Amino acid sequence: MGKDEFYTNLKSCLERAIRIHFPPIEITSSDIELSISREIIYGDFSTNIVFKIASLLKKDPAEIGERLKRSIDDEIGKDVFLKENLKKVEFKAPGFINFFLSQEYLYKTVVRIISEGDSFGGADSGKGTAVQIEFVSANPTGPLSIAHGRQAAIGDALANIFSFLGYEVNKEYYVNDEGIQIDNLAKSIWVRYRQLSGEDVELPADGYKGDYIIEVARKIPAPIKDKHSDWNIQAREFFVKFGCDEMLKIIKDDLEKFGVRFDTWVSQSSLTKSGKVKEAIAFLKKRDFIYEKDSALWLRSTLFGDDKDRVVVKSDGSFTYIASDIAYHKDKYERGFKTLINLWGPDHHGYISRLKAAVNALGYKQETLKILIVQLATLYRDGKIVPMSTRAGSFIALKEIIDEVGKDVARFFFLNRGLDSHLEFDLSLAKKESAENPVYYIQYANARISSLREYAKDSGIVMTLDSLSPEAAKAVLKNLWEEELVIVRMLQQFPYIIIESSQNLEPNTIIVYLQTLAKSFHQYYAKYRIIGSVPDISKARILMAMAVAAVIKNGLRLLGVSFPDKM
Repeated sequence: MGKDEFYTNLKSCLERAIRIHFPPIEITSSDIELSISREIIYGDFSTNIVFKIASLLKKDPAEIGERLKRSIDDEIGKDVFLKENLKKVEFKAPGFINFFLSQEYLYKTVVRIISEGDSFGGADSGKGTAVQIEFVSANPTGPLSIAHGRQAAIGDALANIFSFLGYEVNKEYYVNDEGIQIDNLAKSIWVRYRQLSGEDVELPADGYKGDYIIEVARKIPAPIKDKHSDWNIQAREFFVKFGCDEMLKIIKDDLEKFGVRFDTWVSQSSLTKSGKVKEAIAFLKKRDFIYEKDSALWLRSTLFGDDKDRVVVKSDGSFTYIASDIAYHKDKYERGFKTLINLWGPDHHGYISRLKAAVNALGYKQETLKILIVQLATLYRDGKIVPMSTRAGSFIALKEIIDEVGKDVARFFFLNRGLDSHLEFDLSLAKKESAENPVYYIQYANARISSLREYAKDSGIVMTLDSLSPEAAKAVLKNLWEEELVIVRMLQQFPYIIIESSQNLEPNTIIVYLQTLAKSFHQYYAKYRIIGSVPDISKARILMAMAVAAVIKNGLRLLGVSFPDKM
């Protein structure tokens, strides 16, 4: 009944039909793409393999399509599983083969959904493969902004999706606690600390001006009061450590409120102090991918597709940013991760080719590193754009968004566009409790079904698989009308939607699906009396509604959004 079983049988059928009836073409099941039909009139699944065959044979796709359809019918007749679960196969010009599921399969789907409950849509396709997702990784120079919030929502949802599919997922935060920005943070806290002590010290032009800097300075312990009156090496070391520690406390607290918890935290400074950066450079040098020029050390990144070689050690002996990143990613692979997924902001787009080149130089395939660019988010309040500059101190922090609209709404809105699309976050819409609010609209479908079940219970209709065998449930479901089975057809798509979301690394795929499902159910609810005068019809509709609720809950759970039973 699951995706693997259905896909395996249907693809094998297609492969046999092509091999037997279209020699000498050699096409394997991996060459055959099955996709979900977005409109019911085109069936439940379709394939465009006709175009590939027609191209290879240099024939008209219409001729190939008709022949292939007849061949598939012949092969289905020999397959008990497909014969029972497929209603019909059709060829649709210009070159698509469409597959329609049988009503028997749809009845079994409803029973399966209710039976599997929280696990429906999941799989073991990951087989415990170790996947690491590194996201947010904001410099500890200020509270998280909505741009960081968007990355947090996407990264956490992706982690949920991969875990749901049987992968062993690690969520990691990389702390950039070295460099000019960290020095500016430390100097800013030092200045505010001296000012709080009554001294006339001016904040540098490149300092951080937010009120949070003052609050951090207030936390400096009393014994330090008479120390570090001068900005020197000792003062810098103290304020870098104190500042980063305090900012990370704020960041972790914000993430906790957002429902995001990281498995591991790795700092840039730890890589430097442990010698891992030097070790990585020595490793690459041994492989002859490091050379010296102009008293600096360079990575031969052009050998691996980069547009130019990159400096890893400057002429003064200091490491470049790419040097730390090479060591960091070498460490990731050595920890056993087979796939690395990094979520970055658009300002890092030009950095992709050099890091992929470095990964290749380390001896790993570039495709094992997937870098997702998450576009920025713009916040609107009363029709006006809210400025987002951390350094200027005039910005809305993620924590304020959560406090104002709640975790659920914030997470949903951050996910409500594809990650490669700029996001406009409308606070006024986010605060509405109406059908205009997309998260409310989906959550209300679940609450409505919960209310229906309570009403059914009060009417003497108690529907659970504990009180109803799967065979009895399927018999009851035969009372559903063809129009109602359209919703069931949508429900059986859910496992495929999860797979699709993992393949395109896009949680928004699930949101689009849930919005369509919720809309269909709300329209159905307005049109039909679910609990009526005919008990068997009422029971069938309650069972279907229970399956809808189960799928909505599972989808929202993957997004990190709650599903209240009452609203």
